[in-house]
Amino acid sequence: QQQNRNSWFKIGIWSYVIHVVSAFSVIGILFYLINDHHFEYQYVYKHTSKDLPVYYQLSSFWEGQEGSFLLWIFWQLILGTILCIKRTSWTREVMSVFCLIQVFLTSMVIGVYIGDYHIGSSPFLLFREAVPDMPLFSRADYLSFITDGNGLNPLLQNYWMVIHPPTLFLGFSLLSVPFTYVIAGFWKNSFKDWVNNVTPWAIAGGMVLGTGILMGATWAYEALSFGGYWAWDPVENASLVPWILLMAGLHTLFIFRSTGRALRSSIIFLTL
Repeated sequence: QQQNRNSWFKIGIWSYVIHVVSAFSVIGILFYLINDHHFEYQYVYKHTSKDLPVYYQLSSFWEGQEGSFLLWIFWQLILGTILCIKRTSWTREVMSVFCLIQVFLTSMVIGVYIGDYHIGSSPFLLFREAVPDMPLFSRADYLSFITDGNGLNPLLQNYWMVIHPPTLFLGFSLLSVPFTYVIAGFWKNSFKDWVNNVTPWAIAGGMVLGTGILMGATWAYEALSFGGYWAWDPVENASLVPWILLMAGLHTLFIFRSTGRALRSSIIFLTL
């Protein structure tokens, strides 16, 4: 039975490696299309233009929903690789939960159509497929008329937007590690042994996500017309709320390590 489990584990590891290579290839191809100004693709046309400097072309990669999910997937795969390399008795269960998160994230960008419904939105959708009724696309030489793209939103043409989203999504990805350990604890029927493994990841997640939130706040002061911190923006609050929950979970983790109490609160906060 143990030999059978090891065989399945090897299959899982190699499947993960294939997934990493495939996802990195997708990210690399999209970067190439943006950098080489292939405006026949809707995502490239909507988010970039020829006059953008290289660093704002990076920003245009994650301006749209598809690019943001790819950025999230990228950081998650890096962290998953670290978890595989640092193999422990928890690796099987933790990576199983981790890969389920990857299934959810990748479903956002596969763009598979089933009848009138579609799963996710592909960043490689051609402009002519997105707007098939446009008269321009009835011409065989329509590409000669698409000489430039819409460009990057002027509010996002700010140096903070080059480093703020990658930091934020790295923080989101770090938060998934404590979650996977908690769920793996239920799987293994072990509710305490993961605490030492989770604490460093939780601290790192709190630091990185907190830094990303501060970057976003600084960007809001400089670029937006809100007159200050973007307290009523639901998108940005979606990054603040997980950080608050993580901080609560981190505090209860320290309480549990010192007193043996508050484990249940830690499980609730880290799961949320």
